[in-house]
Amino acid sequence: MEKGIFEGLKVLDCASFIAAPAAATVLSDFGADVIKIEPPVTGDPYRNLPNLPGYPVSEHNFAWLLESRNKKSLALDLSKPEGRAVLHRLAAEADVFITNYPPAVRERLGITHDHLAPHNDRLIYASFTGYGEKGEEANKPGFDSNAYWARSGLMDLVRADINTTPARSVAGMGDHPCAMALYSAIVTALYKRERTGKGSHVSSNLMANGVWASGVLAQAKLCGAKFGERRSRERALNAVTNHYRCKDGRWLILSLLNEERQWPTLARCLGREDLIDDAKFATKPDRHARSIELIKIFDEVFATKDLAEWRKILDGNGLVFGVVGILDDIPHDKQMLENEVLVPFENDTMLTISSPIWIDGDRKVQPRRPPGIGEHSDEILRKAGYDEASIQKLRASGAVA
Repeated sequence: MEKGIFEGLKVLDCASFIAAPAAATVLSDFGADVIKIEPPVTGDPYRNLPNLPGYPVSEHNFAWLLESRNKKSLALDLSKPEGRAVLHRLAAEADVFITNYPPAVRERLGITHDHLAPHNDRLIYASFTGYGEKGEEANKPGFDSNAYWARSGLMDLVRADINTTPARSVAGMGDHPCAMALYSAIVTALYKRERTGKGSHVSSNLMANGVWASGVLAQAKLCGAKFGERRSRERALNAVTNHYRCKDGRWLILSLLNEERQWPTLARCLGREDLIDDAKFATKPDRHARSIELIKIFDEVFATKDLAEWRKILDGNGLVFGVVGILDDIPHDKQMLENEVLVPFENDTMLTISSPIWIDGDRKVQPRRPPGIGEHSDEILRKAGYDEASIQKLRASGAVA
Protein backbone atom coordinates (compact mmCIF):
# COMPACT_ATOMS: atom_id res chain seq x y z
CA MET A 1 0.00 0.00 0.00
CA GLU A 2 1.77 3.10 -1.28
CA LYS A 3 0.18 5.52 1.19
CA GLY A 4 -0.12 3.16 4.12
CA ILE A 5 -2.55 0.61 5.49
CA PHE A 6 -4.59 3.33 7.20
CA GLU A 7 -4.90 5.55 4.13
CA GLY A 8 -8.25 7.34 4.38
CA LEU A 9 -8.58 6.80 8.13
CA LYS A 10 -9.51 10.11 9.76
CA VAL A 11 -8.13 10.65 13.27
CA LEU A 12 -8.73 13.54 15.66
CA ASP A 13 -5.88 13.95 18.14
CA CYS A 14 -7.50 16.00 20.88
CA ALA A 15 -4.86 15.28 23.50
CA SER A 16 -1.72 16.75 25.04
CA PHE A 17 1.79 15.72 25.94
CA ILE A 18 2.91 12.22 24.98
CA ALA A 19 1.03 8.96 25.52
CA ALA A 20 -2.26 9.69 23.75
CA PRO A 21 -0.82 11.87 20.93
CA ALA A 22 1.89 9.28 20.30
CA ALA A 23 -0.79 6.66 19.65
CA ALA A 24 -2.07 8.97 16.91
CA THR A 25 1.50 9.28 15.61
CA VAL A 26 1.70 5.51 15.13
CA LEU A 27 -1.56 5.60 13.17
CA SER A 28 -0.10 8.38 11.04
CA ASP A 29 3.02 6.31 10.35
CA PHE A 30 0.75 3.82 8.62
CA GLY A 31 -1.01 6.47 6.55
CA ALA A 32 -3.84 7.79 8.73
CA ASP A 33 -4.85 11.43 8.26
CA VAL A 34 -4.34 12.92 11.74
CA ILE A 35 -5.67 16.32 12.77
CA LYS A 36 -4.02 17.72 15.87
CA ILE A 37 -6.56 19.81 17.79
CA GLU A 38 -4.83 22.22 20.14
CA PRO A 39 -5.61 25.48 21.94
CA PRO A 40 -5.00 28.76 20.08
CA VAL A 41 -1.90 30.81 20.94
CA THR A 42 -0.20 28.31 23.26
CA GLY A 43 -0.97 25.08 21.42
CA ASP A 44 -0.33 21.76 23.08
CA PRO A 45 1.77 22.58 26.18
CA TYR A 46 4.07 19.73 25.18
CA ARG A 47 5.52 22.07 22.56
CA ASN A 48 7.28 23.82 25.44
CA LEU A 49 8.93 20.75 26.99
CA PRO A 50 12.45 21.38 25.59
CA ASN A 51 12.40 24.85 27.18
CA LEU A 52 12.10 23.46 30.69
CA PRO A 53 15.20 23.40 32.92
CA GLY A 54 17.43 20.37 32.51
CA TYR A 55 16.47 19.45 28.94
CA PRO A 56 19.04 19.43 26.11
CA VAL A 57 19.57 22.71 24.29
CA SER A 58 18.75 22.52 20.58
CA GLU A 59 17.63 24.71 17.71
CA HIS A 60 15.03 22.02 17.00
CA ASN A 61 11.94 21.23 19.06
CA PHE A 62 12.98 17.59 19.40
CA ALA A 63 9.98 16.61 21.53
CA TRP A 64 7.47 18.00 19.06
CA LEU A 65 9.34 16.51 16.08
CA LEU A 66 8.89 13.03 17.49
CA GLU A 67 5.31 13.09 18.75
CA SER A 68 3.65 15.25 16.09
CA ARG A 69 5.20 14.21 12.81
CA ASN A 70 2.80 13.74 9.89
CA LYS A 71 -0.03 15.65 11.60
CA LYS A 72 -2.03 18.73 10.63
CA SER A 73 -2.87 21.34 13.24
CA LEU A 74 -6.25 22.93 13.92
CA ALA A 75 -6.16 25.62 16.61
CA LEU A 76 -9.55 25.32 18.27
CA ASP A 77 -10.87 26.86 21.48
CA LEU A 78 -13.10 24.21 22.99
CA SER A 79 -14.19 26.51 25.79
CA LYS A 80 -16.31 28.35 23.22
CA PRO A 81 -19.57 26.87 21.92
CA GLU A 82 -18.45 27.64 18.37
CA GLY A 83 -15.27 25.64 18.91
CA ARG A 84 -17.16 22.66 20.29
CA ALA A 85 -19.53 22.79 17.32
CA VAL A 86 -16.57 22.52 14.96
CA LEU A 87 -15.27 19.51 16.87
CA HIS A 88 -18.65 17.80 16.76
CA ARG A 89 -18.82 18.40 13.02
CA LEU A 90 -15.36 16.90 12.51
CA ALA A 91 -16.19 13.95 14.77
CA ALA A 92 -19.21 13.17 12.64
CA GLU A 93 -16.87 12.32 9.76
CA ALA A 94 -13.95 10.89 11.77
CA ASP A 95 -12.98 7.29 12.38
CA VAL A 96 -11.00 7.80 15.60
CA PHE A 97 -11.13 10.41 18.35
CA ILE A 98 -8.27 10.45 20.87
CA THR A 99 -8.23 12.43 24.09
CA ASN A 100 -6.47 12.48 27.43
CA TYR A 101 -8.67 15.08 29.06
CA PRO A 102 -9.87 13.88 32.49
CA PRO A 103 -13.49 12.65 32.57
CA ALA A 104 -14.73 15.80 34.33
CA VAL A 105 -13.12 18.06 31.73
CA ARG A 106 -14.57 16.02 28.88
CA GLU A 107 -17.99 16.39 30.46
CA ARG A 108 -17.59 20.13 30.88
CA LEU A 109 -16.45 20.61 27.29
CA GLY A 110 -19.13 18.36 25.85
CA ILE A 111 -16.65 15.93 24.27
CA THR A 112 -17.41 12.69 26.13
CA HIS A 113 -18.18 9.51 24.25
CA ASP A 114 -21.86 10.10 24.95
CA HIS A 115 -21.61 13.56 23.39
CA LEU A 116 -19.82 12.44 20.22
CA ALA A 117 -21.21 8.95 19.54
CA PRO A 118 -24.69 10.21 18.53
CA HIS A 119 -23.03 12.15 15.71
CA ASN A 120 -21.22 9.05 14.43
CA ASP A 121 -22.01 5.51 15.55
CA ARG A 122 -18.85 4.22 13.79
CA LEU A 123 -16.52 6.45 15.80
CA ILE A 124 -13.74 4.81 17.83
CA TYR A 125 -13.47 6.97 20.95
CA ALA A 126 -10.10 6.42 22.66
CA SER A 127 -9.51 7.99 26.06
CA PHE A 128 -6.35 7.94 28.12
CA THR A 129 -5.98 8.87 31.79
CA GLY A 130 -3.46 8.75 34.58
CA TYR A 131 -5.36 6.45 36.92
CA GLY A 132 -8.35 5.05 35.04
CA GLU A 133 -11.88 6.17 34.23
CA LYS A 134 -13.46 5.25 37.57
CA GLY A 135 -12.88 5.83 41.28
CA GLU A 136 -11.81 8.78 43.37
CA GLU A 137 -8.61 9.30 41.37
CA ALA A 138 -10.24 9.28 37.94
CA ASN A 139 -9.82 13.03 37.52
CA LYS A 140 -6.40 13.19 39.17
CA PRO A 141 -3.75 14.54 36.79
CA GLY A 142 -0.77 12.29 36.21
CA PHE A 143 2.45 12.04 34.25
CA ASP A 144 4.35 8.85 33.58
CA SER A 145 6.90 9.80 36.24
CA ASN A 146 4.29 9.46 38.97
CA ALA A 147 1.36 7.39 37.66
CA TYR A 148 3.41 4.85 35.66
CA TRP A 149 6.91 4.79 37.12
CA ALA A 150 6.31 5.57 40.78
CA ARG A 151 2.80 4.19 41.44
CA SER A 152 3.51 0.80 39.84
CA GLY A 153 6.48 -0.03 42.05
CA LEU A 154 8.99 0.26 39.21
CA MET A 155 10.67 3.30 40.76
CA ASP A 156 11.30 1.31 43.92
CA LEU A 157 12.11 -2.02 42.27
CA VAL A 158 15.07 -0.75 40.22
CA ARG A 159 16.88 0.47 43.32
CA ALA A 160 20.09 -1.44 44.00
CA ASP A 161 19.05 -1.91 47.64
CA ILE A 162 16.63 -0.42 50.14
CA ASN A 163 19.08 2.33 51.07
CA THR A 164 19.54 3.59 47.50
CA THR A 165 17.68 6.76 46.53
CA PRO A 166 14.87 5.95 44.04
CA ALA A 167 15.75 6.82 40.44
CA ARG A 168 13.60 9.19 38.41
CA SER A 169 12.31 8.12 35.03
CA VAL A 170 13.37 9.95 31.89
CA ALA A 171 10.94 11.93 29.75
CA GLY A 172 8.41 9.72 27.99
CA MET A 173 9.84 6.46 29.34
CA GLY A 174 6.40 5.25 30.39
CA ASP A 175 4.40 7.32 27.92
CA HIS A 176 5.74 5.63 24.81
CA PRO A 177 4.91 2.07 25.92
CA CYS A 178 1.50 3.40 27.01
CA ALA A 179 1.01 4.87 23.53
CA MET A 180 1.43 1.40 22.08
CA ALA A 181 -1.24 0.10 24.47
CA LEU A 182 -3.69 2.80 23.36
CA TYR A 183 -2.78 2.18 19.72
CA SER A 184 -3.51 -1.52 20.14
CA ALA A 185 -6.85 -0.71 21.77
CA ILE A 186 -7.76 1.50 18.82
CA VAL A 187 -6.75 -1.12 16.25
CA THR A 188 -8.70 -3.78 18.17
CA ALA A 189 -11.76 -1.51 18.09
CA LEU A 190 -11.29 -0.96 14.36
CA TYR A 191 -11.30 -4.74 13.90
CA LYS A 192 -14.45 -4.98 16.01
CA ARG A 193 -16.03 -2.30 13.81
CA GLU A 194 -15.22 -4.37 10.73
CA ARG A 195 -17.22 -7.20 12.26
CA THR A 196 -20.10 -5.23 13.79
CA GLY A 197 -20.23 -1.95 11.87
CA LYS A 198 -20.25 -0.07 15.17
CA GLY A 199 -17.69 2.08 16.95
CA SER A 200 -16.83 1.77 20.61
CA HIS A 201 -15.15 3.47 23.55
CA VAL A 202 -11.66 2.14 24.35
CA SER A 203 -9.32 3.32 27.08
CA SER A 204 -5.99 2.83 28.78
CA ASN A 205 -4.09 4.55 31.56
CA LEU A 206 -0.62 5.13 32.96
CA MET A 207 -1.18 3.24 36.21
CA ALA A 208 -2.39 0.05 34.53
CA ASN A 209 0.49 0.05 32.07
CA GLY A 210 2.99 0.59 34.87
CA VAL A 211 1.73 -2.42 36.82
CA TRP A 212 1.71 -4.44 33.58
CA ALA A 213 5.38 -3.46 33.06
CA SER A 214 6.28 -4.61 36.57
CA GLY A 215 3.96 -7.60 36.18
CA VAL A 216 6.35 -10.47 36.95
CA LEU A 217 7.12 -9.24 40.46
CA ALA A 218 3.68 -7.68 40.95
CA GLN A 219 2.10 -11.06 40.17
CA ALA A 220 4.49 -12.70 42.63
CA LYS A 221 3.21 -10.33 45.30
CA LEU A 222 -0.38 -11.09 44.33
CA CYS A 223 0.45 -14.77 44.81
CA GLY A 224 1.76 -14.08 48.29
CA ALA A 225 5.34 -14.92 47.32
CA LYS A 226 8.14 -14.45 49.83
CA PHE A 227 10.71 -11.94 48.60
CA GLY A 228 14.39 -12.18 49.49
CA GLU A 229 16.79 -9.42 50.44
CA ARG A 230 17.39 -6.85 47.72
CA ARG A 231 21.07 -6.99 46.89
CA SER A 232 23.42 -4.50 45.23
CA ARG A 233 25.29 -5.31 42.02
CA GLU A 234 28.41 -6.28 43.96
CA ARG A 235 26.37 -8.74 46.01
CA ALA A 236 24.16 -10.12 43.25
CA LEU A 237 23.15 -13.77 43.53
CA ASN A 238 24.33 -14.66 40.02
CA ALA A 239 27.54 -13.34 38.49
CA VAL A 240 26.59 -14.35 34.94
CA THR A 241 23.40 -12.26 34.92
CA ASN A 242 25.10 -9.10 36.16
CA HIS A 243 26.58 -5.94 34.66
CA TYR A 244 30.24 -4.96 34.53
CA ARG A 245 32.33 -1.88 33.89
CA CYS A 246 34.94 -1.94 31.15
CA LYS A 247 38.28 -0.17 31.00
CA ASP A 248 36.85 2.88 29.20
CA GLY A 249 34.07 3.35 31.75
CA ARG A 250 31.39 1.78 29.54
CA TRP A 251 29.21 -1.04 30.87
CA LEU A 252 27.89 -4.32 29.52
CA ILE A 253 25.42 -6.78 30.97
CA LEU A 254 25.61 -10.57 30.90
CA SER A 255 22.38 -12.58 30.60
CA LEU A 256 23.51 -16.21 30.59
CA LEU A 257 20.34 -18.09 31.47
CA ASN A 258 21.67 -21.33 29.98
CA GLU A 259 24.48 -21.22 32.48
CA GLU A 260 25.56 -24.86 32.56
CA ARG A 261 26.30 -24.89 28.84
CA GLN A 262 27.63 -21.34 28.53
CA TRP A 263 29.88 -21.22 31.61
CA PRO A 264 32.96 -22.82 29.97
CA THR A 265 32.62 -20.59 26.91
CA LEU A 266 32.43 -17.47 29.05
CA ALA A 267 35.48 -18.48 31.08
CA ARG A 268 37.50 -19.00 27.88
CA CYS A 269 36.38 -15.68 26.39
CA LEU A 270 37.47 -13.91 29.56
CA GLY A 271 40.86 -15.59 29.43
CA ARG A 272 40.14 -17.39 32.69
CA GLU A 273 40.09 -21.04 31.62
CA ASP A 274 41.33 -21.86 35.11
CA LEU A 275 37.85 -21.12 36.45
CA ILE A 276 36.40 -24.07 34.52
CA ASP A 277 38.29 -26.58 36.64
CA ASP A 278 38.19 -24.56 39.83
CA ALA A 279 36.28 -26.67 42.34
CA LYS A 280 34.83 -23.54 43.94
CA PHE A 281 32.93 -22.75 40.71
CA ALA A 282 32.43 -26.24 39.28
CA THR A 283 28.62 -26.28 39.36
CA LYS A 284 25.88 -23.73 39.12
CA PRO A 285 25.07 -24.01 42.85
CA ASP A 286 28.78 -23.50 43.58
CA ARG A 287 28.90 -20.37 41.44
CA HIS A 288 25.75 -18.98 42.99
CA ALA A 289 26.95 -19.70 46.52
CA ARG A 290 30.17 -17.80 45.76
CA SER A 291 28.67 -15.13 43.51
CA ILE A 292 30.26 -12.24 45.41
CA GLU A 293 33.72 -13.75 44.93
CA LEU A 294 33.03 -14.45 41.26
CA ILE A 295 31.75 -10.91 40.66
CA LYS A 296 35.02 -9.52 42.04
CA ILE A 297 36.95 -11.70 39.60
CA PHE A 298 34.79 -10.58 36.69
CA ASP A 299 35.12 -6.93 37.74
CA GLU A 300 38.90 -7.24 37.52
CA VAL A 301 38.78 -8.99 34.15
CA PHE A 302 36.32 -6.65 32.45
CA ALA A 303 38.30 -3.64 33.65
CA THR A 304 41.25 -4.71 31.49
CA LYS A 305 39.66 -3.97 28.09
CA ASP A 306 37.45 -1.34 26.48
CA LEU A 307 33.84 -2.12 25.65
CA ALA A 308 34.55 -2.37 21.89
CA GLU A 309 37.17 -5.04 22.56
CA TRP A 310 34.84 -7.05 24.76
CA ARG A 311 32.13 -6.90 22.10
CA LYS A 312 34.48 -8.47 19.58
CA ILE A 313 35.53 -11.15 22.06
CA LEU A 314 32.05 -12.08 23.28
CA ASP A 315 30.15 -11.85 19.97
CA GLY A 316 29.68 -15.01 17.95
CA ASN A 317 30.13 -17.41 20.83
CA GLY A 318 26.49 -17.96 21.71
CA LEU A 319 26.81 -15.79 24.81
CA VAL A 320 23.87 -13.54 25.57
CA PHE A 321 25.04 -10.09 26.58
CA GLY A 322 24.14 -6.50 25.87
CA VAL A 323 25.81 -3.13 25.73
CA VAL A 324 24.59 -0.58 28.25
CA GLY A 325 23.95 2.01 25.58
CA ILE A 326 24.35 5.75 25.88
CA LEU A 327 22.66 8.41 23.75
CA ASP A 328 25.90 9.06 21.85
CA ASP A 329 25.63 5.55 20.40
CA ILE A 330 22.20 5.96 18.85
CA PRO A 331 22.77 8.19 15.77
CA HIS A 332 25.41 5.79 14.44
CA ASP A 333 23.92 2.47 15.52
CA LYS A 334 24.22 0.33 12.39
CA GLN A 335 21.66 -2.23 13.57
CA MET A 336 19.08 0.50 14.26
CA LEU A 337 19.69 2.10 10.88
CA GLU A 338 19.53 -1.14 8.91
CA ASN A 339 16.29 -2.15 10.64
CA GLU A 340 14.69 1.29 10.15
CA VAL A 341 14.43 1.97 13.85
CA LEU A 342 15.88 5.33 12.83
CA VAL A 343 14.53 6.90 9.63
CA PRO A 344 14.99 10.30 7.95
CA PHE A 345 12.32 12.95 7.70
CA GLU A 346 10.92 13.59 4.24
CA ASN A 347 13.38 15.59 2.11
CA ASP A 348 15.75 15.85 5.05
CA THR A 349 18.81 14.17 6.50
CA MET A 350 17.61 14.52 10.09
CA LEU A 351 16.66 11.20 11.62
CA THR A 352 13.67 10.39 13.79
CA ILE A 353 12.56 7.28 15.69
CA SER A 354 10.12 5.04 13.88
CA SER A 355 7.22 3.41 15.69
CA PRO A 356 8.25 -0.13 16.74
CA ILE A 357 5.92 -2.05 14.40
CA TRP A 358 6.62 -3.36 10.91
CA ILE A 359 4.29 -5.19 8.53
CA ASP A 360 5.90 -7.24 5.80
CA GLY A 361 4.94 -5.97 2.35
CA ASP A 362 3.72 -2.59 3.57
CA ARG A 363 5.90 0.46 4.11
CA LYS A 364 5.23 3.26 6.55
CA VAL A 365 4.88 6.76 5.21
CA GLN A 366 8.01 8.91 5.11
CA PRO A 367 7.93 11.03 8.29
CA ARG A 368 6.90 14.63 7.69
CA ARG A 369 7.80 17.59 9.87
CA PRO A 370 5.20 18.48 12.53
CA PRO A 371 2.89 21.49 12.13
CA GLY A 372 2.92 24.94 13.65
CA ILE A 373 -0.01 25.94 15.87
CA GLY A 374 -3.11 26.14 13.67
CA GLU A 375 -1.05 25.78 10.50
CA HIS A 376 -3.82 23.86 8.75
CA SER A 377 -6.90 25.42 10.37
CA ASP A 378 -8.39 26.86 7.19
CA GLU A 379 -7.59 23.77 5.12
CA ILE A 380 -9.26 21.47 7.65
CA LEU A 381 -12.34 23.67 7.94
CA ARG A 382 -12.76 23.89 4.17
CA LYS A 383 -12.61 20.09 3.90
CA ALA A 384 -15.26 19.92 6.62
CA GLY A 385 -17.58 22.04 4.48
CA TYR A 386 -17.10 25.51 5.94
CA ASP A 387 -17.14 28.36 3.43
CA GLU A 388 -14.85 31.40 3.66
CA ALA A 389 -17.45 33.53 5.41
CA SER A 390 -18.00 30.86 8.07
CA ILE A 391 -14.26 30.49 8.59
CA GLN A 392 -13.83 34.22 9.06
CA LYS A 393 -16.70 34.24 11.53
CA LEU A 394 -15.06 31.47 13.54
CA ARG A 395 -11.78 33.37 13.52
CA ALA A 396 -13.50 36.57 14.62
CA SER A 397 -15.11 34.74 17.54
CA GLY A 398 -11.74 33.39 18.66
CA ALA A 399 -12.95 29.83 18.35
CA VAL A 400 -10.41 29.16 15.58
CA ALA A 401 -6.90 30.54 15.22
